[in-house]
Amino acid sequence: MEEENLSNIEAQPEIPENIPQFRGFFVVVKDLTGRFFHNEKFKYTCKITFAIIATLLSLIALVAFILYFVPYMREKQPSREFVVNTDQELRKNPVYKKEISLLNKDIQRLSRKYNSYTSGQSYIVINTIENRFFLYRNKQLLRTGFCSSGSYTMLKTAEGDRKWIFKTPKGKYRIQGKTTHPVWRKPDWAFVEEGLPIPSATDQSRYEYGVLGDYAMAIGDGYLIHGTIYKRFLGMPVTHGCVRLNDEDLEFIFNTLSVGSKVYIF
Repeated sequence: MEEENLSNIEAQPEIPENIPQFRGFFVVVKDLTGRFFHNEKFKYTCKITFAIIATLLSLIALVAFILYFVPYMREKQPSREFVVNTDQELRKNPVYKKEISLLNKDIQRLSRKYNSYTSGQSYIVINTIENRFFLYRNKQLLRTGFCSSGSYTMLKTAEGDRKWIFKTPKGKYRIQGKTTHPVWRKPDWAFVEEGLPIPSATDQSRYEYGVLGDYAMAIGDGYLIHGTIYKRFLGMPVTHGCVRLNDEDLEFIFNTLSVGSKVYIF
């Protein structure tokens, strides 16, 4: 019996005494294993750590799938080829012929409308969104530049019984009159805006000189295309409804347009 026990003991592996790092490694592993199975706090910390790592890896894999794999699969999908049917039977189809006829009529109608808007005469287009003008003759652009249009602000009297919205009208207009060295006849709102009492219709305080520039063109309802002393505001919506231009553009437009010339405002 003693010999048998001795043989079993000799058969077990031993940690080499001459390699101390092996002994330290096994001790650390044994210690960690014991802490994991017997320390609940350590087990909980390890589980949380593993869960966080697994979540991060899952997110990285998902992002990589969306950014790289999905576009790659789309590129590998076979492209669809569209074949234009030029069969003569289609051209003879009554429904097809009817649709083509309606389209041709629409094209002719739009062409006539375009030609009526863009005749050989001079005309001006005013863009109140970007506050720019475009002057044309024979459908050729002659000049473009900045202008100022209505501010879309509201003014009310102290009692609130009257109010004005300062906006530039939109639509198709014509030059109804041309004036050199115009004089501004101040409307009622000009006095309300300054906090002054409204004078009579013929009072001299209503007339102001040198504020409209050297030229003015009337388009109806009291609205003018004229010059300005506030050139730094060109390109901005700051007026009470009129269209303001700088001196050089105003002179060129005044000499190009005539009474009856079309004005398009949008």
